[in-house]
Amino acid sequence: MGAFIEAIDLHKTYRVGKIDVPALRGVSFGVQKGEFVTVVGPSGSGKSTLFYLLGGLTRADSGRVIMDGDDFATLSDAQRTRMRKRKIGFVFQKFNLLPTLDARSNIAIAQEISGNGDRDPAFFLRICDLLGLTKRLNHRPSELSGGEQQRVALARALVNKPAVVLADEPTGNLDTENSNAVLKMLRQSNQELGQTVLMITHNPEAARFGDRIIHMRDGHVVQPEEDPQWAPH
Repeated sequence: MGAFIEAIDLHKTYRVGKIDVPALRGVSFGVQKGEFVTVVGPSGSGKSTLFYLLGGLTRADSGRVIMDGDDFATLSDAQRTRMRKRKIGFVFQKFNLLPTLDARSNIAIAQEISGNGDRDPAFFLRICDLLGLTKRLNHRPSELSGGEQQRVALARALVNKPAVVLADEPTGNLDTENSNAVLKMLRQSNQELGQTVLMITHNPEAARFGDRIIHMRDGHVVQPEEDPQWAPH
């Protein structure tokens, strides 16, 4: 069985002034459907660039990203945008909630943007219950703790039933207690809803919430023994 997500020999270089700065230097790996994979590595290893390529937010200089049989390289910008809306849920380090809307509306806005017409009120409530938000839906972001705001952001990512959840440092702005709570909820949603999850993190403890860890350094995928601090216990 082929991988649900495939990264094939990805290269990406940024131009900074007159200097070319390679971010990815031939990254290849696969993720199976329903798998929870974490990508770890130090700053500058290429994790964030990989995130943007896998999410269809930017294009590789060379190489291919294939998700659920769709090759990003063959899609127009409009097709990639449509695919992102319908197949991918994004969770970022910054919560990116709209301050004038309550939690319910911040979650529901993802349904408005997707435009797929698939409104499932029972699923909406199931997600909110799963994330412990049922009693907080009428509160605005300023009335929520950091952990609650990140749970709202996670609910927003899940509410459209995406096939893939991409999370970029989702606990970066949280204390240890809230980080563990959000990670457990992300893991629980992966197990109960069947979504494929790929999470970028610099935190070894967060990385161990996944099924498997992909280690990066200097734009390459490396073996764990090349970066001992990241090796699983």
